[in-house]
Amino acid sequence: MADIVVVGTGYVGLTTGAFLAHVGHQVTCADLDPRKVEVLSSGEIPIVEPGLDDLVREGIEGGRLRFVLGAAAAVEASAPEFVFLCVQTPQGDDGSADLTFVKVAAGEISPVLGSQSVVINKSTVPVGSTLVVERALCRSDVSVVSNPEFLREGSAVHDCFHPDRIVIGAEDHAAANRVAGLYEQIKAPLLITDPASAETIKYASNAFLATKISFVNAIANVCEAVGADVREVVLGMGYDKRIGFEFLRPGPGFGGSCFPKDTRALVRIAEESGYDFGLLKGVITVNEEQKDRIVAKVAAAVGGSLEGVTVAAWGLTFKARTDDRRDSPSLDVISRLTSAGAKVQAYDPTVTRPLEGMEVCGDAYAACQDAQVLVVLTEWDEFRWVDFGKCRSAMTGALLVDARNLLDPASVRRQGFTYVGVGRA
Repeated sequence: MADIVVVGTGYVGLTTGAFLAHVGHQVTCADLDPRKVEVLSSGEIPIVEPGLDDLVREGIEGGRLRFVLGAAAAVEASAPEFVFLCVQTPQGDDGSADLTFVKVAAGEISPVLGSQSVVINKSTVPVGSTLVVERALCRSDVSVVSNPEFLREGSAVHDCFHPDRIVIGAEDHAAANRVAGLYEQIKAPLLITDPASAETIKYASNAFLATKISFVNAIANVCEAVGADVREVVLGMGYDKRIGFEFLRPGPGFGGSCFPKDTRALVRIAEESGYDFGLLKGVITVNEEQKDRIVAKVAAAVGGSLEGVTVAAWGLTFKARTDDRRDSPSLDVISRLTSAGAKVQAYDPTVTRPLEGMEVCGDAYAACQDAQVLVVLTEWDEFRWVDFGKCRSAMTGALLVDARNLLDPASVRRQGFTYVGVGRA
């Protein structure tokens, strides 16, 4: 088993570190936030991710997982064979990925890394970033390997143990094989390739999934125009093994920390290489327009003007089973609603603190109090089992816009609602 340092304790870093500790490695996770290090060291996790809290506590109690302030301190304390970089790569003003945190982390650990160490870039980075890390390290005796993550928020622990594939990109084949050894207990296809291909695989995968989401939203819009039902259309498409059912659920668009950022970054990568990625630009455009279409549905349901209208909004995270609100389409829709003059009363099972531009309520029923229209923005399962008769009684209107097609139209109509979905005539 290996000594490992993981730099960064966000979704990717924390899940990766806890997973590696579970399979028997000795893992030290580093972060710059003293409070976060303290909380994690106590066995508490600051994010919602099913199963991760148990995995972290198991690692701590077993003595295989610890948390340290600062990347250099973590490396000095453990003399690791492997260092995973799991830091942010935020979107720059031009749409490209900002590698500042990656370069800073590499520069910080460089003086204290042992000879023959392997630095593994798990952050989502553009093509050529392996060379960027090598330059920041300035260590000819240290190998740099690309090992992109493919974790889904809300299913990250499952995805660690049951990945669809493991991708490793390196010029140093010996280093690549050493990294592959870290995953020897995991049964999954292993692809060892060059760094540029590994880096592109991550962007291409996310861009394709985003394309499926925008495509099904566009098909839903066509269904509304021609009187078709998108649910039936998707059913007929999905049985085709070449297509499948995954990511073919219409809604308010894709969001989160990956798809919006990565699609724009890939467009920028293409532009810098002299290629106009018109297809992916269209995917991004459809995604933005879909939010406007949801707002238009709400406006149409109340007669056209949203000025002074009270809207109950269910769901603030970008998808269910996570507390992540980064680039959430729910928040974009709510922002558009309030800009049009609506008052928004919102509820999300993971949100308890006040948020700007809306009233955050303690439960779904409180959000419905005196509302003229209810809009479902995130596909939380608990919304299926709400007492809609109670909701209807609390509201002054009877309009329900289901932006996720989560609910059974006949059931909510029996409770007195006028139901509006996506892709349903």
